Amino acid sequence: MEMNRKSVLALVILAASCSPAFIQTASAQLHLEIAKAPESAPKIAIVPFSTDQTIYPIVENDLNHSGRFTSASQNLPATAELGQINADNWKNANIPYVVVGKVTAIDANTNQIHYQLYDVNNQKYLLNEVLTAPASRTRQAGHAISDAIYQALTGVPGSFSGRIAYVLRNSATPAQRYTLQIADTDGERPFTVLSSHYPILSPTWTPDGKKIAYVSFETKRPRIYLQDLSTGQRQVLTHYQGLNGAPSFSPDGTSMLFTGSMDGNPEIYQMNLATHAIERLTRDTAIDTEARYAPDGKSFIFTSDRGGSPQIYRYTFADGSTKRITFRGAFNARSTLSADGKRLAMVSRPTGSDYKIAVQDLTSGVVNILTPTTLDESPSFSPNGQMVVYATQEGSRGLLSIVSLNGQFRMNLPSEQGEVREPAWAPK
Repeated sequence: MEMNRKSVLALVILAASCSPAFIQTASAQLHLEIAKAPESAPKIAIVPFSTDQTIYPIVENDLNHSGRFTSASQNLPATAELGQINADNWKNANIPYVVVGKVTAIDANTNQIHYQLYDVNNQKYLLNEVLTAPASRTRQAGHAISDAIYQALTGVPGSFSGRIAYVLRNSATPAQRYTLQIADTDGERPFTVLSSHYPILSPTWTPDGKKIAYVSFETKRPRIYLQDLSTGQRQVLTHYQGLNGAPSFSPDGTSMLFTGSMDGNPEIYQMNLATHAIERLTRDTAIDTEARYAPDGKSFIFTSDRGGSPQIYRYTFADGSTKRITFRGAFNARSTLSADGKRLAMVSRPTGSDYKIAVQDLTSGVVNILTPTTLDESPSFSPNGQMVVYATQEGSRGLLSIVSLNGQFRMNLPSEQGEVREPAWAPK
């Protein structure tokens, strides 16, 4: 069968920039557990790649954990190789998509990965690509392949190559009771950015993903720090009297929103990161906090109880106007926007004392409760807007969970040591 698409890509998978001088490999691994799978989803078979036992399991796990596909890679109905896929065998097995590949060593340090994605029903290749990657970047290469396959089948970029920052609290290690960590979205390759005896809160990425801000109590008072992930160098951004919390960076990376109480009441301030000059933006007797820039930088959302209960409001920079945008439930807070600005994820208390993760469509106003648990917090969208990571409590475990927007797929990421809180998905 003639392939209808042949493209050769040269892709070098770069290492995440982490300096060993300040970052130590974490011993507390996150373990991925599927908590809920969709009742029906298209099957996709990842045939073991020729001469490789490493990359194809990564691709298989990624796609099986996407919430959009079901892995059919066990007890395969047929064998297949590059350019040699018998459509009838896979069609009879009701498997509409097949991935095949081969890994060839170019030299001791570099691999060439050739893979194909085949559409069984239409009998054509959707992807036929060659990647060149350092042998030390096998996991990154596997995630990049998963991203490409996901986009080819859904039209939406994949987020498997991303990273998630989170805070690990472990009472068994008092000197390092709190650690700020970063791991791949599947929980692998965790490393520690900062360890402290004192609480660490609100990790927030810069738009380029090269730095991370957080609130630390290491001086006994809350301060916002900014840390470079390639050098470990960090600086204090805010150390004002009272509150210093909830940092958020503008899309262009030139300014930061934060909550401060230096004027007596918790309000939203904006800092120019070049000059460190600040401007007070909200003025209300209520508590205003948890500001997050909109993707276009023209407005920001924040939590306020100015209406009698915590709700989400939008502040528009052009005229300084404020508009309430959540109305369902007695409590809505800790909100964040999807990368396209169309959806709002938040902690919501629809009734009683249960705190759940909800997503609101900002065009229609429709709100969907995504989680079955009762003590959820800190939602953060994946870069493609298809998943939400959040912290929750299940029994005695404090863990991270990732849920699809339709709520039909959910997976847990507990730590083998301590409680995991405050997740933040890195930008693309």
